[in-house]
Amino acid sequence: MSLFKKQENIEGAPPASSSKMALKFFLELVQVVAISLAIIIPVRYFLVQPFYVKGASMEPNFFDHEYLIIDELSYRFNQPSRGDIVVFHYPNDPKSYFIKRVVGLPGETVEVADGQVKIYNDKYPNGIVLDEHAYLDDVYTSQTVRVTLKADQYYVLGDNRSSSLDSRYFGPIFDKVVVGRVWLRGWPLDSWKVFNAPTYNL
Repeated sequence: MSLFKKQENIEGAPPASSSKMALKFFLELVQVVAISLAIIIPVRYFLVQPFYVKGASMEPNFFDHEYLIIDELSYRFNQPSRGDIVVFHYPNDPKSYFIKRVVGLPGETVEVADGQVKIYNDKYPNGIVLDEHAYLDDVYTSQTVRVTLKADQYYVLGDNRSSSLDSRYFGPIFDKVVVGRVWLRGWPLDSWKVFNAPTYNL
């Protein structure tokens, strides 16, 4: 009789073991999720961020509905370079995001006149016309404006100069409103590309 009872206890052991295995699996799953979140959240909020292009202000280089990845880390260590494509909070509505190209750097004077963009700085006190043929089909830039940038300001323009709300209209942007630089285009797949600042004649 006692032998039968012992066997019954032994036969009853697997359910308890299955319960432990299920608990172990659940705990491991929780650990995996916690580790994944610990990696993904900092990457998402401090390193890179997705951005969806809306509008035609950056054509022909960026089109409506394209999906971009923004590098938020680089500008924690370095300042934006001329030619960088940046995403920033629109000064007149911080909830809105704009994408433009950096044309003027802190301390420089930027002049838009006669369809050209001219840069004045220590190297070129008399000014030099910015050669933008590398990324613009039509380099003509409308409006007439001249502004000297402060130590924490940048002058930004859209690549589609005839259809862009940019520094010609709302003025220079402060470095604190810059979210990051456009790192790569992830969608559409046939337009996948990593972006680097162009080389200028300055």
